Amino acid sequence: MIDIQQNSPIELLQSLDFWLPGEKISQISIPGESNMNLVLRIKTNVRSYILKQAKPYVRKYPHILAPISRIQIEYQFLKQLEDNSFLASLSPKVLQYDAHQHLMLLEDLGEGSDYLALYEGNRMLNRMEIRQLVDYLLHLHQLQAPTFPPTNSMRSLNHEHIFNFPFLKENGFNLDSVQSGLQEASIPYKTDPLLKERIQALGIRYLAEGKGLMHGDFYPGSWLQVPSGIKIIDPEFGGLGDAEFDLGIFLAHLDLSEQAEELSSLVQKQYTLPADWSLVQQYRGVEILRRLIGIAQLPVSLSLEAKKTLLARARTYLLS
Repeated sequence: MIDIQQNSPIELLQSLDFWLPGEKISQISIPGESNMNLVLRIKTNVRSYILKQAKPYVRKYPHILAPISRIQIEYQFLKQLEDNSFLASLSPKVLQYDAHQHLMLLEDLGEGSDYLALYEGNRMLNRMEIRQLVDYLLHLHQLQAPTFPPTNSMRSLNHEHIFNFPFLKENGFNLDSVQSGLQEASIPYKTDPLLKERIQALGIRYLAEGKGLMHGDFYPGSWLQVPSGIKIIDPEFGGLGDAEFDLGIFLAHLDLSEQAEELSSLVQKQYTLPADWSLVQQYRGVEILRRLIGIAQLPVSLSLEAKKTLLARARTYLLS
């Protein structure tokens, strides 16, 4: 496998069997932060592309091993959307795919930024953005009889870091390195037998194969704002599962980014497909917990007291 890095020379990338005759690479840059994969923007004398390569580890946390086959999951997910004009318009088009090199060349959706700035507390989503995000989920969850591999190793990785690791009392991750006092604040959620029983049961459900296609990581880091509007990227955790999982993740990150409560209500009003909202709330709760006391930390600007309040609310979501 050709091991591409952020500082790889143009000659190495030019050697890939992706380019048109006479097409020459002129510039390589980093389009934005990527947690899982190497992502490069490659400009040539013809057009601009996004190149992604999976490694056998998580790019942001190299000590965490990750299935290198995840690029295949993303490829298969994006191919499922091509016949739906609405979903295709909000997703990058696959231009080239090399399973052996774990590489994918995607349409460049344009210069833009993800929505991670929401966590800084100085940016609010508007109602139109909420409607656009809900519309994506409505179309995605209605895709007819999608063909997709059964529950995969990426689902297992996600399961570990959502439903297990954050709730181990001794997991080797000192939360005081994130924020002083957070380790002590986490203990009640790691030692509550009723809560852990509910989370374990929810995790078993998450691993089961569902009937509809879910994005699997529907949070601000997967929403891209470009001149043509909102686009949805990075479906490497996608597959057949609960629509309620996508909705729960969506609502959890409205909580974590301190969005107005009316926007959460708008999501529930705009999502007109049948849904088990009790199940949505459970997924919402476990996502808040794992983002605050697990290893997948967010750039939130919350005080310790605000986190304690959110942790307590998440427990209510799970148990009520």
